[in-house]
Amino acid sequence: MEDRPDTGSPPTNAWTLGASARECLRYAAYPVLLLSAGSLFAEVLRLGWSRGGAVQYFLAGTIVYLAVLERLVPHRADWHPSGRELCWYAVYFVFTMAGAVLGQSVVAAVLAATPVAGPGLALWAEVPLALLASSLAGYAVHRWAHSNRWLWKVHGIHHVPGKVNVANNGVNHLLDVAFKQGAVQLTLGFLGFSADCLFAVALFTIVQGYFVHANVDVRLGPLHHVLASPEQHRLHHSADLSEAGHFGVDLSVWDRLFGSFTWRPDRSPAVVGVKDPAAFPGTGAILASLLHPVRRPPRTA
Repeated sequence: MEDRPDTGSPPTNAWTLGASARECLRYAAYPVLLLSAGSLFAEVLRLGWSRGGAVQYFLAGTIVYLAVLERLVPHRADWHPSGRELCWYAVYFVFTMAGAVLGQSVVAAVLAATPVAGPGLALWAEVPLALLASSLAGYAVHRWAHSNRWLWKVHGIHHVPGKVNVANNGVNHLLDVAFKQGAVQLTLGFLGFSADCLFAVALFTIVQGYFVHANVDVRLGPLHHVLASPEQHRLHHSADLSEAGHFGVDLSVWDRLFGSFTWRPDRSPAVVGVKDPAAFPGTGAILASLLHPVRRPPRTA
């Protein structure tokens, strides 16, 4: 069964929860996730744990946490993945991890050949600067991936599913992941930020990258104007290109600054997916999706 399109049906909960508890969870869900990232950061620095291992455990914990939230406070119950879809998404997740390793390997080779000096700032000053630099680089390459014809053939694989949930955040072409992560990490590398600073950026990137893609009905309040949110990112996946802005997946300030901010309270896309579904293989056609960027378009009579 292929990913189903958005049908406009109201959300229902697979797991029962009282109305007051659901409301509290909608407001507490994001702060809990952010505080957990901050606590892990402090403990890793205090105890000298492996940063790489901490990132992997935090990634797994974040996915599980958001998957549970999707059942407790879903935006749409019909966006829950089926068993078959979960199998597809697991395969794509492996490709996503492979793309990340590829991007990191290229960045490491480039930086080894061109060592740079760090900014020489205290950690409290480094982190916000690194977050801004990372976010701006990510916004730029993401927006370019939507406007460049070849890059869209690679990135569009991510937009094919007709639903948005935490599981299909990993539906990516490995070259798309390598390109976007490579560009961001190369930016941070050339600016010479410290290892502790890069660790903080990695945790925040995990929080935002998976949180915005989750099928959760949560509330951010005024933070919508600073941080990207699931409501905004669902619009990014809209098949209606007039509302499909929001190229920032961590900060929303760049969308404000560069005119791609389309969100307003309670605005939700009618249909998510690509504008022309026939232009891409279905998500279940995994090999065809991997080969899609190098395939020639069908000839017209």
